[in-house]
Amino acid sequence: MAFELAPGTGTDYYLLEELLTDEERAIRDKVRAFCDREVIPIISDYWQREEFPFELIPKMAALRIAGGSIPTILGCPGMSAVAMGLVAMELSRGDGSVSAFFGVHSGLAMMAIALLGSNEQRMRWLPPMARMERIGAFALTEPDHGSDVVLLESRARREGDEYVIDGEKRWIGNASFADLTIVWARDDEGHVGGFIVEKGTPGFEAEVIRGKTSKRAVWQANVRLRGVRVPVEHRLEKARTFKDTGKVLVATRFGVAWEALGHAVAAYELALAYARRRVQFGRPLVAYQDVQTRLAKMLAEITSMQLLSYRLSQLVEQRWMTEGMASLAKMHNAQKARWVVAQARDLLGGNGILLDHHVARHWADVEAVYTYEGTDTIQSLIVGREITGVSAFAPHAEQAQPPQPPV
Repeated sequence: MAFELAPGTGTDYYLLEELLTDEERAIRDKVRAFCDREVIPIISDYWQREEFPFELIPKMAALRIAGGSIPTILGCPGMSAVAMGLVAMELSRGDGSVSAFFGVHSGLAMMAIALLGSNEQRMRWLPPMARMERIGAFALTEPDHGSDVVLLESRARREGDEYVIDGEKRWIGNASFADLTIVWARDDEGHVGGFIVEKGTPGFEAEVIRGKTSKRAVWQANVRLRGVRVPVEHRLEKARTFKDTGKVLVATRFGVAWEALGHAVAAYELALAYARRRVQFGRPLVAYQDVQTRLAKMLAEITSMQLLSYRLSQLVEQRWMTEGMASLAKMHNAQKARWVVAQARDLLGGNGILLDHHVARHWADVEAVYTYEGTDTIQSLIVGREITGVSAFAPHAEQAQPPQPPV
């Protein structure tokens, strides 16, 4: 007897569920339940007011998902890369701002310490971060250097047993309230380092960026560093070049591909539910050919995103993932998610721009996903460099040094 899908089957059209382990399913289910119960009912109000939902932090901490694949010996979950992806997907399905907050803390900040910190640094910082007792931020992007992040102008000069950091950063998630921020700067010899700056350190100022039309419920900040002093032991031991920084970016980029998928899944589920109950010209929307065609194409894109994300996570586990592979997944999924969410917004008609129906929030938030952690163009050039062996970035950009201050 041929296998048949029941009418109303959700987004798992190619039965990816069958490939998940029991642990991966359990992690996905508890994060989905958390979002349905705690996030979705309240988040539109926070989103509209540009306020961060601090009330969710202890509830998220209880899920014990912070730290992802970092080993349990460091107090982290030690989950599979697939499970990490599922967490990112479900959080984004709930809300993009919540997902972005978590991605900065659990992904960029914790992963930087895990990959580049000494054993002492990992043991000191990661356990309380895994419990979300201490929240992290990751300060790399600068006002004049978005895509060309390698051109760091922030400086960290050595003075005895301290580094003194001066510079500016922009779009730094969590920085206005984080307990520790990993600041990237060049030392006296021009080498790139990551420096852990604790909350309350004199000279560290973070101003929340207002007026965003995307990811409004996560606080991103302009950061100014004026004579910020940190102990020498706060420099990440293995952070010596921008290639070291890049290891963190590549290690977390596959999670952004899953984030994009989460937005697409949310938009599709909302559009399908709406089309079933919305009656026009005497028939529900789902009875019209155009609507069914659109839903089918949306599901096709989601399925391609799912399979790409799942396979990429397998490659992460096997340590076969290259920088280009991560970039291809982010590029593809961000493009497709943007299209799927736009289709959902259109299917809802005028209701598609109302926060009450949630699609509008995903519609706005996916624009940020399309841009952050590398724009569409940057991702394509990374893939192009890997498949051709020729860099099409600005001449010598990867070896370039920042402008030197006047003498």
